[in-house]
Amino acid sequence: MIEWFSRALSEGVLQTIQTTLVMALSSTLISTILGVMIGLCLERYRFIGKTLCIRLNRTLMGVPPVVIGLVVYLLLMRQGPLGFMSALFTVRGMVFAQVLIITPIISGMVHSYAVRTAPHIRVFAITMGANRKQTVLLLLKEMRHEIYFVMITGFGRAISEVGAVMLVGGNIRGSTRTMTTAITMLRSQGIFYEGILLGVILLLIAFVLQWIVDSVRTKDKLQENI
Repeated sequence: MIEWFSRALSEGVLQTIQTTLVMALSSTLISTILGVMIGLCLERYRFIGKTLCIRLNRTLMGVPPVVIGLVVYLLLMRQGPLGFMSALFTVRGMVFAQVLIITPIISGMVHSYAVRTAPHIRVFAITMGANRKQTVLLLLKEMRHEIYFVMITGFGRAISEVGAVMLVGGNIRGSTRTMTTAITMLRSQGIFYEGILLGVILLLIAFVLQWIVDSVRTKDKLQENI
């Protein structure tokens, strides 16, 4: 068992784990920043076509990732409009695809939260004499638990994605191979033990990150009660 585990790790599993984490964490961070901004703007401002934008955002929340992957592939291919970036079959290209997938999910969830809570928070901020910047900071502080949740949701979507990552990244060993694409490849080759190992590691990573976030939230709540 130990020999098999050592052999599996020596065959590129560590590189695959590193690529997965870099891609998932980078895309989650970028998507969270963009998603929170878009969600709050959709709740706060009135403009022509706002209803259409909200419906479009909700539609994009349910778009199959493989469709996004195909669109990104066409954009990044050498003859595509973004071909000059040379991002196809790179981690950068995979992050780009993941951001397009995750951002609508985060912005939609933040918008739903903000619709329920933001008006009351703004009224309170105005009564306390807060300026615009202070109001925004207060809003983000009051919604921090919801933002934690959408970040975990976005990370879960990023780390579990297969179709878009396979199309844009190409599943290149030592470069763009992620844990999910590796599991898919190993399954097709009938190599189940290594696939199970990657699956277990994937679950452990998700569990550890969830535990860290829950610990931060618990500590935050304790500080509030003091």
